[in-house]
Amino acid sequence: MNLMNINGYRAFIQYDPEIEMFRGEFIGLNGGADFYANNIKNLKKEGATSLKIFLVSCKERGIEPKKQYSGKFNIRIPQNLHAEIASVSTAEGKSLNQWVTETLDSALHT
Repeated sequence: MNLMNINGYRAFIQYDPEIEMFRGEFIGLNGGADFYANNIKNLKKEGATSLKIFLVSCKERGIEPKKQYSGKFNIRIPQNLHAEIASVSTAEGKSLNQWVTETLDSALHT
């Protein structure tokens, strides 16, 4: 994954061939904070600076920096996949929600 952790905040990193630089963008924030550099060391430095400016701005405006998530989301999947997942979760003695939650968690940590 192209993720970088800077001071406890995650940023998505990609290379921009047009400007020949790495670009980072913090994710899960209540606003935008991005940064650029030509190497990883400088990218981390620029990321820390960008994050600091963002956090100061949030504090001044009384805004929570991290986006809050409800823990609920809807997805659309093919009917046959839904049926298979329901069968597997039942066979494992789990609710559909529990099975999907565990499967997603496992996918993130492998």
